[in-house]
Amino acid sequence: MTSDRISPAGWRIVLLASLGGTLEFYDFVIFGVFGADLGRAIFPSSVPLVELLSSYGAFAAGYFARPIGGIVLSHFGDRYGRKNVFLLSLFVMSGATLAMGLVPTYASWGVAASATMVLLRLLQGFCIGGELPGALTYVVETAPKQAALVCGVVFACVTYGVAVATGVSVGVRTFLPPELVPEYGWRIAFILGGFGGIVSFIARRAMEESPEFAKMKALAARQPFREVLVSHRGAVLTGIGMLALSAGFNGLYFSHMPGYLGRVLGYDARLAVVAATISVVIHATVIAVAGWMARFIAPLTLIRAGSLGLLVFGYPFYAALAAKPESPTMLLVGIGLIAAFINGTYAVLLTDLFPTRIRFSGVALAFNIAFSTFSGTAPLVATELIRRTGSNEAPALIILFCAVLTLVASLLHPRYSGNVLHKDAHGSPAGG
Repeated sequence: MTSDRISPAGWRIVLLASLGGTLEFYDFVIFGVFGADLGRAIFPSSVPLVELLSSYGAFAAGYFARPIGGIVLSHFGDRYGRKNVFLLSLFVMSGATLAMGLVPTYASWGVAASATMVLLRLLQGFCIGGELPGALTYVVETAPKQAALVCGVVFACVTYGVAVATGVSVGVRTFLPPELVPEYGWRIAFILGGFGGIVSFIARRAMEESPEFAKMKALAARQPFREVLVSHRGAVLTGIGMLALSAGFNGLYFSHMPGYLGRVLGYDARLAVVAATISVVIHATVIAVAGWMARFIAPLTLIRAGSLGLLVFGYPFYAALAAKPESPTMLLVGIGLIAAFINGTYAVLLTDLFPTRIRFSGVALAFNIAFSTFSGTAPLVATELIRRTGSNEAPALIILFCAVLTLVASLLHPRYSGNVLHKDAHGSPAGG
């Protein structure tokens, strides 16, 4: 696949790589979507906000395991190939998700129920630490001349996984009485995710190794993680900054928003989840459009435009939500349209920072540190900010802080780039 067009077989490979990310993100995000219900069932407290904080604390724990999983899994991916790492991470992730749906309640097991859920969450985080960086590395090396487009497709598919998670929540809240959702509803969602992952694992077994890695396998780095730390520290730090806004926004938009609308602003739980689902579907679609646009407009231009947009509209968005309009859907759609220009372009800019021999390790390190730091903690920090300040607009501070970091990093990106995106006659990366 070296031509400018992607063949049908090439699209099949890209979509198979994306499918695992879709299901793994469903598995990972469903914890946040049902955060309030899990709080009641597994982390109960007499104070609702403390209950929610405990649940989001367990949610964050999965992110803390991601860098470790990324280091371990990317080491094997850079040394021995991308495909087997895909299969292993997806299989273990699916098993952990299925097991989470079967954990007894706190009323039955006491603190053992809470501890078991946190341990399974850590296992989820370990696996996803290698999944998405591996998917990005794989599709870029499979279709290098369409890197911006295929990276956009991967994250559109990943975001559809979030939409499926919120859609399942809508179904559960529609067909189950409200009092049964904390007891049984969230279990249905986890069990569905576990079985979906097993189906994806079977489909992925037909994938082949990425062409670029197959060509340079004999030259693969023996200690890729060490090489990244020694020779590519600047690229890693730049990548972390480039991803800060996407990570912070995603943690709020995908995982914190349903609980925020329901438990903090007082919206009906089903209305909140329906609004989140509609906005996430539209957001995912525009991510793919942004990836397509990045073929013609510099990806750095798009990510800077999105960052400036969130810097300007982040606080007004939360202020408008806090005013509690009849339906929050249009507000969620509007902010999602702006953020799509970040989520549709940051992936190709990240892969562009690292050469093939250590790309998986470099992408995994920057990706997982950024998302552990800014995404995994976002629901917890946002809830704590609301508690401490008494202001429902407080989560906007996370978006403003992360937007500044991404804008600064975008200025440093050209110094380390050019490993995926083509360079022009002056030596600057196309799209930069």
